[in-house]
Amino acid sequence: MGDCKPVTPTLEGEEDLIAAAQQIVMALETRRNLTSDARKILADLGTQLSSITKLSENKKEEEVEEEEGLGEIKERLNIIRDKVMNWEVDESMIWDCGSEEAYDYVKAVDEAQKLIETLESLCLDRHGEESELLCRAHDVVHTAMVRLEEEFRHMLVQNRQLFEPEHVSFRSSEEDVENEGSIISIGDESVEDSVPRDSISRRSLGDLVFDLVHPTVIPDLKCIAKLMFASGYDRECTQAFISGLKDALDDCLFMLEVEKLSIEDVLKMEWGALNSQIRRWIWVMKVFVRVYLASEKRLSDQIFGGFDSCSSICFVEASKSSMLQLLNFGEAIALGPRQPEKLVRILGMYEVLADLIPDIDALYADEIDSCVRNECQDLLRRLGYCVKATFLEFENLVASNASTTPFPGGGIHHLTRYVMNYIKTLTDYSETLNLLLKDSGKETSVSFSPDLNPTVEDNSSIRSSYCVSPTALHFRSLISILLCNLDDKSKLYKEDSLRHLFLMNNIHYMTQKVKDSELRTILGDEWIRKHNWKFQQQAMNYERATWSSILSLLRDEGIHYPGSNSVSRTLLKERMQSFYVAFEEVYKIQTAWLIPDVQLREDLRISTSVKVIQAYRTFVGRHCSNLSDKSIKYSADDLESFLLDLFEGSPRSLHNSYRK
Repeated sequence: MGDCKPVTPTLEGEEDLIAAAQQIVMALETRRNLTSDARKILADLGTQLSSITKLSENKKEEEVEEEEGLGEIKERLNIIRDKVMNWEVDESMIWDCGSEEAYDYVKAVDEAQKLIETLESLCLDRHGEESELLCRAHDVVHTAMVRLEEEFRHMLVQNRQLFEPEHVSFRSSEEDVENEGSIISIGDESVEDSVPRDSISRRSLGDLVFDLVHPTVIPDLKCIAKLMFASGYDRECTQAFISGLKDALDDCLFMLEVEKLSIEDVLKMEWGALNSQIRRWIWVMKVFVRVYLASEKRLSDQIFGGFDSCSSICFVEASKSSMLQLLNFGEAIALGPRQPEKLVRILGMYEVLADLIPDIDALYADEIDSCVRNECQDLLRRLGYCVKATFLEFENLVASNASTTPFPGGGIHHLTRYVMNYIKTLTDYSETLNLLLKDSGKETSVSFSPDLNPTVEDNSSIRSSYCVSPTALHFRSLISILLCNLDDKSKLYKEDSLRHLFLMNNIHYMTQKVKDSELRTILGDEWIRKHNWKFQQQAMNYERATWSSILSLLRDEGIHYPGSNSVSRTLLKERMQSFYVAFEEVYKIQTAWLIPDVQLREDLRISTSVKVIQAYRTFVGRHCSNLSDKSIKYSADDLESFLLDLFEGSPRSLHNSYRK
């Protein structure tokens, strides 16, 4: 069977055929012998022929109009194309040349889009003039979209605004770095009393969301975005935005002096450098999330808020890499060795991240894969575990800290200062520690026996017991470990009196540290009373160990003639000489000993003086008739003055001293 090719009559042939048919109908209607049915048929045929004629005439008119419309479209398209291509030759940026030029360009592109819609609505022949015009229109719009993408990028870059308010500058918070009480190691004797806590409050950053780009160009950016989305170039527009915002956030981190460090780089850092990096990270996280990311989110909403989820997608894609860079540093810290000096800083990292979680959840609420939110939660858990493990490791280090030589002068051991300053610093993080240490397996109640407390009646059936916080339990455990360690160190002294002085000094220091700080709230007054009693007990033990044997020389036993009540002047003189020798030896040795606390030193001097001077005055007064002036080397006032020289840490001698 051959190809069947339809034959389409020309318009002129159709008109001739219709005219001939109409003449035949008219000729037949003039015949008189036609039946009524025949006349009716002829009348219907005439009507149909008239309708066909009108349709042909209308079609002809439409074709003329269509030709005229295509001509107008072609003319308008040529004008638009010329406008678009003129800017391709010009190296200037359109929006830099003024609002009038920008408005004219936008109007031309908008008209090109409408021409495309018009051409697409026509019944097109793929090879007709309409199809050719449509292709040309698409080419013009594509050229315009490429130019608009370039304008969009340029506008984002040129109108970017930097931000570093003085009152949240990290430099201002760094002024105390050289003087801060950084914890170096348990063996370091230069531990300061406190470690300043870095803080930028939510309130101080709450009003600091700023414009990442100048507000005056926001309408222009929205206009470009609207044009590109309407033309199907939404991907190109969003990629331009994401690229621009990524660069802005990279610049932000650079300005905040955040280094790109791998986990290996962080793990290799010396503590001094790492400490500085952690402090900066804590500060940067607050500023970056609450200022920069919040500002970026607002900009995304301003430009793409009307395009479904596009705003959230742009924000997430633009900010994800910067956030993960910051979180990667935290991950490295959590993986590092459990060193006590890091604990305060890790607690700071934990707290700032926990505080920022609600902000991060809000910013990334529409994140499809929840990558950033999940990474934050994972890091928070790792930091929490690191805090707990580091604290327990610190307890082990305190317990295992050994000494081979006694601490000079019986003063406050650097381990005592270190531990007490350490836990004093941790009081700032007590709520966080309560959360992280609650499942550590320690008992939740502590009982104190009243026989350790002088304020409670001696009744062994009475015991006080109450629930305490996890932080208090761990602090008490740590202090108990410290006390055991100090007791071991005290045994290195040869003199019992110096051993007791050493324990008195250290327990008193611990008690005062608790009494004068927030540790009092955590450990409680009962703990303070118990340890007050402990250091007072050591003070009494010191007095007994030092003065009991010396004061025994001021008793009457052994100075009488055998079998008589008469005092032997010779024995009395020897007894006085023995007392002076013993006193001078104590003076020589114990002036080199040290009681750092002024009040404690004064109290012990007074307590000692009362006992010694009273015994001396009584003894000398009772036997003054049997003592010559030469036998009394020192007066009571002399001895009292000498006792005031004790515990200053500077050795003195009474040899060659004379009675005043």
